Formats: sequence, C-alpha cells, structure tokens
Amino acid sequence: MCGIAVIAGLERHAAIQEMVEAQRHRGPDAEGIWLSEDGLCSLGHRRLAVIDLTDAGTQPMHSADGRYHIVYNGEIYNYVELRGELENNAHFRTGTDTEVLLASYARWGKECLHRFLGMFAFAIWDSREKTLFAARDRFGVKPLYIHEDGEGVLLASEIKALHAAGVPKEPDEATWATYLATGMYDHSEATFWRSIRQLPPGHYATWSQTGGLRVERWYDVAEAANQQGEDCRPDEVVSEELLELLEHTVRLRFRSDVPVGVCLSGGLDSSLLLGLIRRVMGTDASVHAFTFVTGDPRYDEAPWVEQMLAKTLHPWHSCLLTWEEVPDLALEVAKFQDEPFGGLPTLGMAKVHGEARDIGVVVLLDGNGMDEAWAGYEYYARADEIDGGQGPVQGSRSKSVLPECLNPDFRKLVRPFVPDIPFCDALRNLQYRDLRRAKIPRAMRFADRVSMMFSRELREPFLDHRIVELGLRQPPERKIRGGVGKWLPRQVAGNLLPAGVREAPKRPVQTPQREWLAGPLASWASDQIEAALSGWGAEWLDAQAVRRHWQDYQAQAADNSFPIWQWISLGMVCTLQ
Repeated sequence: MCGIAVIAGLERHAAIQEMVEAQRHRGPDAEGIWLSEDGLCSLGHRRLAVIDLTDAGTQPMHSADGRYHIVYNGEIYNYVELRGELENNAHFRTGTDTEVLLASYARWGKECLHRFLGMFAFAIWDSREKTLFAARDRFGVKPLYIHEDGEGVLLASEIKALHAAGVPKEPDEATWATYLATGMYDHSEATFWRSIRQLPPGHYATWSQTGGLRVERWYDVAEAANQQGEDCRPDEVVSEELLELLEHTVRLRFRSDVPVGVCLSGGLDSSLLLGLIRRVMGTDASVHAFTFVTGDPRYDEAPWVEQMLAKTLHPWHSCLLTWEEVPDLALEVAKFQDEPFGGLPTLGMAKVHGEARDIGVVVLLDGNGMDEAWAGYEYYARADEIDGGQGPVQGSRSKSVLPECLNPDFRKLVRPFVPDIPFCDALRNLQYRDLRRAKIPRAMRFADRVSMMFSRELREPFLDHRIVELGLRQPPERKIRGGVGKWLPRQVAGNLLPAGVREAPKRPVQTPQREWLAGPLASWASDQIEAALSGWGAEWLDAQAVRRHWQDYQAQAADNSFPIWQWISLGMVCTLQ
C-alpha cells in the first residue's frame, strides 16, 4: 500500500517532492522520485512494503527496455498466476506484483485491467509515445485524485498532495451544498475542493500534450451482471459457487510477506470472514482479530465476538474508544480524511488500526461489500419506498438531513442526485446505487484514509467483483427471505459460524454517538458548530435555524445525529484551514 504522485506536462516538477512528502504516512518504508529525460513527466512514490520487502520493490519502477515507468498503490492478488502467463515474454527481476502489473500493461495495454483481481490505482508513463495512462479498480477501493489545467495534469492518492503542489485550497460550494442538503457524498467525480476531482471507480484516464485528458469507463458492475443475466440455477448450485468464490478470494488476500489480521465486528459478515479464514488457513490459525468497542453494552458487539473466538487460537484485541478521546482524535482523523467522514465508527476504526500498528500487524481484512451485493440492509426489503436520491442512514426514524437549515441562495447550488436505473427491479437498482454511488464509495474513502493514517493496508475480500456480480444476478428471494437479508450467504455460513452469530439479526454499525453528542461531548460539539457558523458556514447556513435544531437535539436526544455531525464536520474543516 502506497502513496503516488504524478505531474505531467506542467512547469512545476519541483513540486513532486512536496506531493510525496504530504503522503509520507501512506508509505513509511521507502521513497522514490523520477523525472523523464524530456521533462514532460515526473513520478513520485511512498512505499509500504507488503510483497517482496527488498529494495528491488522500490518505485517508480521501470520496464527492462526503459519505455514504461509506473507508480502504483494497491495489490494485484492474482499476480502469481499472471506472472506465469507472462514469463515466456518477460524477464522478472523482483517478486513484486508491481512488476507483474507493468509487464501486463506492456503486453496487453488497457485490456490488462480486466485480468486483475485486486484493488489498485496506478499511473504509467510511456516514454516513447509521451502519454500517461492511469486507472482505478472496479469499486474504487484505492483512491486517485486529479487536477487539470491548460498545461497538464497532477495526480495523487490524496487531495492534500495536490494542495501541497500549489492547487488552491478552496471549497467546492456545490458539493458542500449537496452533502448538507441530501447527505450524499463521494457519489460523483466531484470532491469537496474546487478544481480537484476523483477518477471514478472502474475508469481509466489518458493524457498527452496533443490530446489532453480523457477519462473512460472500463468496468461497470451493472453492465457485467446484466450481460450474464438472472441466475436461474438451483439454490444449492449457487450456494456451492459462492462458497468456492469466498474461499478463493480469502486465500488470495493472504498473499503477503507481512503479518495479516482481521477486523471483527461480531456481525455476520466479519464473522463469516473469520470462519473462511479458519477454513482456508486451518483451525490452528492464530490470525489476530481486532474489534472496536465503546464500553456501552447497547452498542458493543463483544458477546458475538466472544462466541466466534471461543475455542480458537486467535488473539483478540478489544480497542476501546472513549468519549474523552473524541475531540482530539476527530480532528486528527479529519486531517487525514481531507473531506467529511462518517462519525464515531471511523474513529473506532482509527483505534483498530492504531492497535494493529502497535503490535506489528501490517495488513487487515474487512467485511465490506456483502450487504450491498446480497441485500443485507433492512431498507432493501422496502426498496419500492426508498428515495434513492437521499444519502442512506441506518437505524434512524428522524430526518436524516436538515436542508431547511441552509441559506436559500446556498441551497440553490445543490446538484440533485438522480439514481441510475440499470435494472428492471427496484431492489437491484437500490443495491447498485449503494455499490456505485452511495455506501461503498464513502466507506472506501473512510477506510483507506483511516488505515493509511497508521500505514496499514486494508483488504476487502467481499468486494471481489465475481462475488458482487453473482449477488446482483440473484432473484430477490435468494437475497431476502422471511424478512431477513443476505439469505444465501447465511446458508453458506452453515457450519462455519456458531448458531448465535449466524442467526443474529442485521445490526447497523452503531456507537453512542447520539448520546455522547447530546451529553458529555455537547460543549465540544457546540464549539465545532460555532466554528462552522463563523467560517464558510457563515454564508452557507442559517445560524438561527442551526442553533435551534442543535438545542432541540440536546433537549430531546433525537435518534439521528447525522445532521449534527455534518455541522461538526464543517466546523472541523474550517478549523483546519
């Protein structure tokens, strides 16, 4: 896992060092910078060594003939198999997946993307054609940001690197308005910062002096699922295929030359993940398991975790987040996120990755993706009733956003979100929204930044595109049966899980956020809200309405803290300027 930086066609190559330095946390093990002989392109890299820990894996890496030059962030899990295909035509000098990726591009061009099982964001400079090629994985697990002007482009793993290169740090008011009014973020190319956009998941970009920047799609999960058609096979046949895919994807993600651990919440997905690890690695496996807790039995999932870990050799790390830690930790996390993040659950994951760093576990596996692919969220059962243009909020009866607290002129800047409808049924369209526009894009940003904040690599086995495509192809009754979501994965879990875990109802990842904000953190929350009202929010928010809703929230202990957290997020961003 790494941080990459690219400057192409601009007269500011000296800034590559600042871009690399701004991403030091993404790669503490090595640094590399390269400038093309013609001065058209500079590449920078910070390395977190995971595969082939020798200096041979240092980037930028160059092809043997000197034509191609790459900086890369991520993992190509099937690099061993690809290397076998390429060995007749390529001589490998390292044991890295980076070199396999570069050789794949040299042989197959952009079509190599379809051969990769992994998470990635990379850029390759072609010294012969004077062109830049950059690509991002299917679901955007790894980030890539772009700034373009009349002279060329800058690319980086994080927004802060582009600001370090001199891109003005100005808020994108339309993105902020859309977020505050609808709760939607990370759903488009736009970011919260003007003149900076992200390369969308499943897209690649090319740049040349004559052709400029072009962005094109190379993968879309709805298109892939529709091409295969609805799955009419018997339950047991699909169940067998799913189990085989799950075992394969977990086995691939244990390819590492550093210790691997697992994030364990106690829910079905992470518990299934641990069960698969034991199936693949053996019952004597001693993979470290990490769980964040808050000390509140209403929310902590320790009982389910303890059931899962009973009679195993897995060391368990219970990572406690207290309310006293929130003010300092939230501001520190905000520095690394660059954009608004998801509240206390993200802070809880910071505790997990901090603990992993302290004990030397470099790679962790997580359970993201199964709910979206196999309809695990409770609102999927009400798909026909859901407003797909609003950001999804779990476990709440109150309004999820308060657009009435925006000043009228600012509210006019909102970009209405119109969900895609690539399927003929509401359930799959809602799943697609969450996979492509809503839940997965934001979850991947939160997860990438909070893990890399501690120089940890986070892998997502259930976001293997084969598993997601299989889920989208299933008829509704294979996903939701008897009012319970993820029906088929629950059947696959079978003997892998204790019954109490397998049959437990779907529970949103929750913390005492609403109680803490109305109680012991009220003074801190007030300070952040006032910072928002005296910063950019002075022109964006109706101060009287915001303060009234904040007072009502404290008095009534409303069950939805998301609007409060939005204002706190704005306040923290203003504080950090």
